[in-house]
Amino acid sequence: MTIQEYPQELKTPLNSSTSSTTMEDSPKTQQPPKQYWRFSKQDFFPEPSFHNFSTYKNALTGTLTRLKNRLLTRSTETTELIELKKESENEMKQCLTWWDLIWLGFGSVVGSGIFSITGQETRLNAGPSIILSYGISGISALLSVFCYTEFAVEIPIAGGSFSFLRVELGDFVAFIAAGNILLEAIVGAAGLGRSWSSYFATIINKNPDFLRIKIESFAQGFNLLDPLAVLVLALANWIAMTGTKRTSILNWISSIVSCGVILFIIIVGFIHGKSENLVPFFPFGAGGVFRAAAVVYWSYTGFDMVANLAEETKKPSRDIPLGLVGSMSMISVVYCLMALALTMMVKYTEVDVNAAYSVAFEGIGMNWAKYLVGICALKGMTTSMLVGSMGQSRYTTQIARAHMIPPWFALVHPKTGTPIYATLLTTITSCILALFTSLDVLSSVFSFSTLSIFMLMAVALLVRRYYVTDVTLKYDLVKFLLCLFVVIGSSIAATVLWSTDKKGWVGYIVTGGFWLLGTLGMALLPKQRLPKVWGVPLVPWIPSLSIGMNIFLIGSLGKAAFYRFFICSAVMLIYYVLVGVHATYDMAHHDKQDSVIEDGKESSNQML
Repeated sequence: MTIQEYPQELKTPLNSSTSSTTMEDSPKTQQPPKQYWRFSKQDFFPEPSFHNFSTYKNALTGTLTRLKNRLLTRSTETTELIELKKESENEMKQCLTWWDLIWLGFGSVVGSGIFSITGQETRLNAGPSIILSYGISGISALLSVFCYTEFAVEIPIAGGSFSFLRVELGDFVAFIAAGNILLEAIVGAAGLGRSWSSYFATIINKNPDFLRIKIESFAQGFNLLDPLAVLVLALANWIAMTGTKRTSILNWISSIVSCGVILFIIIVGFIHGKSENLVPFFPFGAGGVFRAAAVVYWSYTGFDMVANLAEETKKPSRDIPLGLVGSMSMISVVYCLMALALTMMVKYTEVDVNAAYSVAFEGIGMNWAKYLVGICALKGMTTSMLVGSMGQSRYTTQIARAHMIPPWFALVHPKTGTPIYATLLTTITSCILALFTSLDVLSSVFSFSTLSIFMLMAVALLVRRYYVTDVTLKYDLVKFLLCLFVVIGSSIAATVLWSTDKKGWVGYIVTGGFWLLGTLGMALLPKQRLPKVWGVPLVPWIPSLSIGMNIFLIGSLGKAAFYRFFICSAVMLIYYVLVGVHATYDMAHHDKQDSVIEDGKESSNQML
């Protein structure tokens, strides 16, 4: 059932005074709307488990039972689209079209990495073959875009991948994704703030750390304080809080201007470029190409933030496919051309790590052009922060609606139609991180988190097509799970072989053969669900390939990224066991609990 098919009473605004009432409800006086600016324990922890220390202690004793329940529970489209939205008390405004989404996609993606990461990866990992790194990451991102688009069309809700995973893979997997979503949002915003500061500093002075404050006693990578990054992040998030349509108009006007500057960069790069700068093309070997591809994936992130705006889109079935697929296809081509232009202008050994394009134009004698490029980079990163702020707060809103974090963060302001509390949460945390943490530390954590979520999205799409509760035969389910296990296992095996630098192609032929058999096995199984409006073509081949590519890119990251990722995940699990599992369990069983409370009241009245 699509959102358009729900009864009219389910689509009325959450705070509407004209919603229909039943005969039973008519005598009741309507409750006045609650004040938005409020701050109480009930707003943060309304669940029965947190009423007092005794109830919390009782909840902890049942942790294992509750964990089992949450692990095996899947949400429904009705819950995500209708029930959870009530937690926000006010509706978000449906004001976006496909035109808005295309430029929101362009504004959120272009500038989030091409200006900040290209120099680092060209100089340290890929050399001129950075072009291939962008091509590989672009294909992988486009595969993920297909998966996101089908879900966003059929479940147009603010939660994006969190809601999609909750419906298909269950509550516990969705929580792990939610933690990584928040990590991705915070780390990504902090990284953009640091990049903005570096580029602005190079316009004033060649030293990208010119405006940072060095603290000798702090550890390397955390010893350069960046107050300018904090200021820019705070300003971008403030604009995003004022209204969705206003932010969109500001974004697409500035993005169109950026297109002209990007065209200038490509043309000048080709005119002044030298083919000898492309030799050697693989200075770090094929391994360098994939290591760089795993990190420059950051340059393509942002489209998932646009998918989060589905709840505010006028016609999701038309606008989302045009906006997401169209913008990402265009961006992939632009990135490859920009990377080629850079490596033709400057020898890879001379590429500046922090402000590659500005310094490159200075190197060919076009000092005035470096300021134009620097301003374009600043503008691109600013719009990325702007759209990122919108998407991050929508993620956070849906996570709060599900009570995985306090539902206070789900509240939508009645006038602006934006989740101000959720925006403030991501703003404050990203500002703190941006103040201390260097760009290289942020980028590796961000890439691992993003790639793992995209991999889970591809798995969720396969589950959606091949498994429907109480419909799929048990025998077909077992065969599907076996095929999925083979696809994931063979992808991991190929990644391990690559990371250990094993010579010869026998291992790759074997692992590739297993991947092919697993995918072919799924293709021969009957599909249990078909898309209603827009669907990913060539299922299961495209999502299976997306799984393989994302796992392979994850394996290309360094050990430090794994350590940081698992430390963050461990913290998330501790929070889930102590808080999240009890809040979501209470949320899922509130009707039953209300019934028990009412029965208890009736028994007490009878005794009196």
